[in-house]
Amino acid sequence: MEEKQNQLTFYDKIHDTLVKYPVFRYPGRVVMFLYRYGLIEAIRKVARWFKKLKKRLKNSLNYKKNLQKQRETVFAKNVKFSVLVPLYNTPKRFLKEMIESVLAQTYGNFELCLADGSGEEFSYVGAICKQYAAKDKRVKYKKLAKNLGISENTNACIEMSDGDYLVLFDHDDLLHPSALFKVMEAICEKNGDFIYTDETTFKNHPKDAFFPHYKPDFSPDLLRSINYICHLTVFSRGLLNQTGGFRKECDGSQDYDMILRLTEKAKTIVHIPEILYFWRAHASSVAGDISSKPYVMEAAKRALADHLKRVGLKGEVVDSKVITTYKINYELTGNPTVSIIIPNKDHKEDLSKCLNSIKEKTTYKNYEIIVVENNSTEEETFNYYKEIEKEENIKVVYWKDEFNYAAICNFGASFANGEQLLMLNNDIEIITPNWLEELLMFAQRSDVGAVGAKMYFPDDTIQHAGVILGMGGLAGHAHHYLPRETSGYVNRAVIAQNLSAVTAALMMLPKKVFLEVGGFDEGYKVAFNDVDLCMKIREKGYLIVFTPYCEAYHYESKSRGSEDSPEKIKRFNSEVERFYNKWGKNLVDPYYNPNLDLDTEQVIPL
Repeated sequence: MEEKQNQLTFYDKIHDTLVKYPVFRYPGRVVMFLYRYGLIEAIRKVARWFKKLKKRLKNSLNYKKNLQKQRETVFAKNVKFSVLVPLYNTPKRFLKEMIESVLAQTYGNFELCLADGSGEEFSYVGAICKQYAAKDKRVKYKKLAKNLGISENTNACIEMSDGDYLVLFDHDDLLHPSALFKVMEAICEKNGDFIYTDETTFKNHPKDAFFPHYKPDFSPDLLRSINYICHLTVFSRGLLNQTGGFRKECDGSQDYDMILRLTEKAKTIVHIPEILYFWRAHASSVAGDISSKPYVMEAAKRALADHLKRVGLKGEVVDSKVITTYKINYELTGNPTVSIIIPNKDHKEDLSKCLNSIKEKTTYKNYEIIVVENNSTEEETFNYYKEIEKEENIKVVYWKDEFNYAAICNFGASFANGEQLLMLNNDIEIITPNWLEELLMFAQRSDVGAVGAKMYFPDDTIQHAGVILGMGGLAGHAHHYLPRETSGYVNRAVIAQNLSAVTAALMMLPKKVFLEVGGFDEGYKVAFNDVDLCMKIREKGYLIVFTPYCEAYHYESKSRGSEDSPEKIKRFNSEVERFYNKWGKNLVDPYYNPNLDLDTEQVIPL
C-alpha cells in the first residue's frame, strides 16, 4: 500500500511538471504512460501519440504551401468581413503588428475598422493608421472626438462597417493568417452565423505562446461559468441586428455580455478547433493580470444576471472558487420528491456509511431511498435491512435474478414515487450538505436530461469529474487521479459545464426523461450502461451537466483489477462491441477538443 502511494505521489509530481513546464511535456508523457499502464500499453499509446505528432509536423512543413492554396481558393459565397478594432493609447509596435496580421489574411474580402479613442499625447496612433489606410483601401480609420469607453468605441467601429460578418479583435492582439479563411469555410460548409475559434496567450511573439486554450463545442453551462469563447468571435450582421450593439453598463466584460446575447439568438454556432487568435499578455492587459480589475468581474456578473432574465431562468450569480469564473444558484421550483436508488449486495458497512451520510448531512428533506437487494448471502445484511426499513422514507425491494446493473436500476426505478431519480452506488459517502439542491437546480431545467457530481477517492484525488468519449479508447473520466483542489485544464475541474456523459455512481435525472429514453439498456450488465444512457438522453436533445458543487467520496478501489477470467473478458468484450455498434460513429466528443490528449485522463494538450 505504501509503495502504491509513493508511486501515486511521484505520478502527481510528473503531471504537475507537465502542466507548469510545457518543455517537459513530451518526455514527461512517456514516463506517465509507463507508470499508469505498464510497458506494453505505454508503447501502444506512445505509438498512437507519435502518429498524431507526425500529422502535425506534416502540416507544419506544408505551412507556406497551404497558405498559398488558401489565397487561391474561390468560395461559393462572397462574404465580406468587418474586423472591428477599438483603439485606445495602443503602443506603436502592438498597433503595427495588429494591423499587419489582418492585412496578411489569406482570405482578402475584409475591411479593418479602426475607431480611435486615444488621448492627444498618443497622436501617433492616428498617424500610423492613416499610413496603412493610404496604402490599402480596406483599412478604415476614424478619430473619435473623445474616448467613449470600450463598448461605445466598438459601437463606433460597427457604425463604420458594412461587412456581412463582424469580427471582434483587440487592439494589441494578433490573428493567424488563416483566421478569416477558416471562418469562411465554416460559413460556407455549415452556414454558421456565430463562429468562434481556439486561442493562445503570448508575451513577445506567437512562437513563444505559453497557454493554448483548446475549447469545447458550444456548452451553454460552461459559458455561464466562464467566458470560454472569448477570442476569436465572428457573427453575422443579421444576428447583430437582433441583439443590438455593445452595452456600456457591461464595460470590462462587454465581450462576455455580447457573446451571451448573440448565442441566445444564433441558429448555428460553429466552433473551429484551431488556434487562430493570439492574445497578448502584458502589464496593462486583461490577459496579463485580471485581479487588479475587480470591475471586470462585476460587469460579468451583471451580464450573466441579465442573460438569465432573457432566457427565463431564475437564479443568483455569485463568484466561484477561481477568479473570473462564476456559479449560478438556480432557484428551485416547488418541493419535488427525489427517489434515491441504491443497488446493493452484502457490503453492509459500505451501505451503512452511505445511508448515514445521507441522513446526517442532507439539508433537502423530501427524498425517499430505495435499496435494491441483489442476492446477498450474509445474515448481517438482512438484519440491517430490517433495521433501516423501520424508517418512513426507506424501503428495500428484491431483485432475484443474476447481477445486471442496468436491469437492477430499472427495477428500482419502477418503485420510485419521485419526480427526480437519483442513481447512487452503495460505496458513496456524501460530502456536500446541500448536494440534492445542487443537483436539483439543474435537473429541474427543461433543457437538462441528467446531472453528475464530482467524486473523490479516499486519498482526496479525483475519481470523477465527468466522462469523456474516446478517452482511453472508449470512455474515461476527466482529471482522473489529480488532487482534489486542482482547478484542472482551464478551470474545468471546478466549474459547472456540459459534457457528453457522467457516471451513474451519482447521477440525478428527471423520471420523465428516464422513461422517455427507455431507462438503462439491459444489454450492458456491468460496463457502459451509464454512458449509453447519457448518449440516449443527448440524442433526444437534452443537455448533460457536470457540477463540481455536489461532492462525494467514492470508495471504488483505484486498482479494481482487470477483467481476467474468460467469462469476464467475454462479457466485457461483448459490451464494448455493443457500444461501438450503437454509437461508434458518434465517439468524437463535442465537449473535448481534438487537440487534447485522449490517451491520458488528465486533460492536457497533445
